[in-house]
Amino acid sequence: MSFTLKGLRKKVASLTAATAIASLALIGISAAPANADANPNAVVTADWLENNLSNPKVKVIEVTVEEGAYARGHIRGAVEFRWHTDLVDTVNRDVISKNGFTKLAQSAGIQKDSIVVLYGDNNNWFAAWGAWIFKLYGAKDVRLLDGGRAKWEKDGRTLTPIVPTPAKGNFAAANADAKLRAFLPELVKVAKKQSLSKLVDIRSADEFNGKIFAPAGFDELSIRAGHIPTAVNVGWKSTLNADGTFKSKAELAALYKAVGIDGKRPIITYCRIGERASHSWFVLSEILGYNVKLYDGSWTEYGNSVGVPIANPAGTVWGKK
Repeated sequence: MSFTLKGLRKKVASLTAATAIASLALIGISAAPANADANPNAVVTADWLENNLSNPKVKVIEVTVEEGAYARGHIRGAVEFRWHTDLVDTVNRDVISKNGFTKLAQSAGIQKDSIVVLYGDNNNWFAAWGAWIFKLYGAKDVRLLDGGRAKWEKDGRTLTPIVPTPAKGNFAAANADAKLRAFLPELVKVAKKQSLSKLVDIRSADEFNGKIFAPAGFDELSIRAGHIPTAVNVGWKSTLNADGTFKSKAELAALYKAVGIDGKRPIITYCRIGERASHSWFVLSEILGYNVKLYDGSWTEYGNSVGVPIANPAGTVWGKK
């Protein structure tokens, strides 16, 4: 049997690829195309939403933490979800339960086939958390309003103080999707290089390097500074234009590729308490279509855990005068 040089090269390349895929499979990593699950409708423009406010399939949810903002005025038909009380368990540190989310979504008129559009303040931090919760519990069509509440207001678009009273929806939450949520033991494995997942720390450079424990004015703290070993730092703000809208898909892909995040390995995002990381989760998962989990425990869990490895380049010590 004889081979041409070209044919031999093709055989070797084929065997190498097959071996790589088999190796990944053994450790539970999918080798699916990086953009297989990108959602071309993940982000909607203000024009699109304004033109679809009377569409009965479109359900709008505002997740804003500024007290009184929703009451002063909101997008017509928008129902308010409160991040601190509606989308989390208020006793245990956890997300809202499956049954609790079913009731919440139904109270907002969400149907099984609804197009759910979320928006909020802080460049959609908490709206992105809401989008993650919807996806976690099986909602099929979940989108963010580009630019959030701030751009809608800056553009002079209409707000109303009238609170809607939607008819009860028929949405039923599925079991939480384990592919979308990471827990502490998984992060420890990555830190110890026992997993090939990639970590993206989306906090500020000073938080990542351990110079500060948290941004000024924030109460939720850990007693250790720094970051999870092996993580790369891509601040959430770097995904946005000056007006708060998302950068183009090509720009976003290049931003992450520059630090080795290209979707070829599973990704986990984290921040301090999970809300900023949900914003980057949305970019990586919904816009770019990568395989991404959110570690909602984030640094306030990891940095307060006993015995876990930590990288602290700045060497800041908690309580040191």
